[in-house]
Amino acid sequence: MEILYLLVPLSVVLVFAIIVMFAWALRSGQLDDIEREGERILRNDPDEVDADQAAR
Repeated sequence: MEILYLLVPLSVVLVFAIIVMFAWALRSGQLDDIEREGERILRNDPDEVDADQAAR
């Protein structure tokens, strides 16, 4: 029974950390365009390279 004194606050901290990470992902634009990424694997376009990668 004493383990609940440890597990309950630990679970509250874990839930709070998950909420903070989700809020950060929303604010930083991680979830803005998730449909495009799902369609990207279906297309047969060649991978785009940056200018510095093309010079190699």
